[in-house]
Amino acid sequence: MQTSSSGDAMGNESVCAVCGRESLCGGLGYVRADLPVDHPQFGQLFRCPNYQANPERREKLRKLGNLDAYKDKTFTSFDTNVPGLSPNQVNSLQDALDYAREYAQHPKGWILFEGSYGTGKTHLAAAIGNIILEREQEVIFITTPDLLDHLRSAYAPNAETRYDQMFDRLREARMLILDDLGVENPSEWAGEKLFQLLNHRYVYQLPTVVTTNVDLETIDPRLSSRLADNKLVQHVKINTPDFRTNKQKSVDELPDMSLYRDMTFDNFDTQTRTTSEERNNLENILKKVKEHIENKDKFLLLLGASGTGKTHLAAAFANETERRYIPVIMLSTTELLNYLRSSFEGRTPVSFDRRLTILQNVPVLILDDLSYESLSAWAREKVFQIIDYRYLRRYKTVITSTKELEEMDNRVRTRLSNRLRCDVIAITAAAFVDRINNKRWQPRT
Repeated sequence: MQTSSSGDAMGNESVCAVCGRESLCGGLGYVRADLPVDHPQFGQLFRCPNYQANPERREKLRKLGNLDAYKDKTFTSFDTNVPGLSPNQVNSLQDALDYAREYAQHPKGWILFEGSYGTGKTHLAAAIGNIILEREQEVIFITTPDLLDHLRSAYAPNAETRYDQMFDRLREARMLILDDLGVENPSEWAGEKLFQLLNHRYVYQLPTVVTTNVDLETIDPRLSSRLADNKLVQHVKINTPDFRTNKQKSVDELPDMSLYRDMTFDNFDTQTRTTSEERNNLENILKKVKEHIENKDKFLLLLGASGTGKTHLAAAFANETERRYIPVIMLSTTELLNYLRSSFEGRTPVSFDRRLTILQNVPVLILDDLSYESLSAWAREKVFQIIDYRYLRRYKTVITSTKELEEMDNRVRTRLSNRLRCDVIAITAAAFVDRINNKRWQPRT
């Protein structure tokens, strides 16, 4: 071991001022291993063998590492027996817990937790951080949007910490936990800084924990290529739905997808009291919606009168997407706006920008019953911002509407009219209720 001896109060450099034993660390508590330059752990600090536990130091590290709010996130408190989950989903949670525990014991390389919202990724990441803190080693826990905000703020004239100091601390941290990679909407500058940070930790193979709920193909290719390196990065996919929706619903949650669970492609009715023409229309549309699941970068606009099955097909699309473990959000225009507005009501710590970013970046967004008739100017602008953001980035989006394309907001219409970016299909069959009651519309004579 290399030692850094500073001597004790009496000037005796052979005795450590901290532990009173033979000086190995010079009172610093850490030593560097005597390793060749090309060794992956060259230059890293290790706990001095004589170092004694210091609760005050541990709490200081907890605050510096942003883990104060996550004290309760432990491996013991991670629940794998969530009501309503299938055996395979329970096994997925248990496997993720086992991988996290193993990594916490031997934190080498990177570990990437992938999964939808509310599946426990952040809990496991924080639990790893808490184990590292128990060893009184430095760990920094931060969400990606917060990280970029901190870097920007470091340029302010009255900033407490200079940018270079903050960036170096993040780059060289014993362990960095980066939560929610991919939900951010970085500028070119911010994207470059995020790459520089992670690339440094990648090159030097510094222990790093990352969580994400987006498809890696949708993020910066430079980052996705490093995260795809199976020699350094251990991938842990949590294949469960958002199990928080099985508990008491809170204002921070998105609308509950369980309301649509019984709507599938298999039970979409194309036969009951349909004419030959209606049956062909419904069967063709069912086929096209199924095929669209494989299309990664196109919008799908599904038009038709109320009650013709648009929501059923959209929900079936969502359920099939979730079955493939791809994050999806389905909500009506009203639900979308309520979700955004609730961030202004002081009932939730989740900011408006954060909620808008989630809707803009979720891998699959299904917007049911798009209508502009009763929307305020503010609401129209927010809906357009979401659609335009996803349109420009070719993020998979499904929209249903009872309106004709020509009746929509001009800015939205021009985007949905582009057949290279959007498939438009229309249900011309009568509404299901009308078919059952044999009340098809007839022209007046």
